Amino acid sequence: MTAAVRMQRLLYTVPEAMALTSLSRSVIYELIRSGRLISVTEGRRRLIPADALDAYIDLLCAEARRPLGHQTK
Repeated sequence: MTAAVRMQRLLYTVPEAMALTSLSRSVIYELIRSGRLISVTEGRRRLIPADALDAYIDLLCAEARRPLGHQTK
């Protein structure tokens, strides 16, 4: 493997996911608990798949594009 070829990370620890998303530890765990962010465990470690982070960001973008409905003046 050359220096130009880099392996993409497939799994992130909770602290790494916190750094990538700028979310707190408690928010990450609440998202996991609510099912909005998927995680896996390996032994005692909780890991978040890279595609789960992508899916969560896509979900946030989709929610931001939804119309809020009729607002009263």
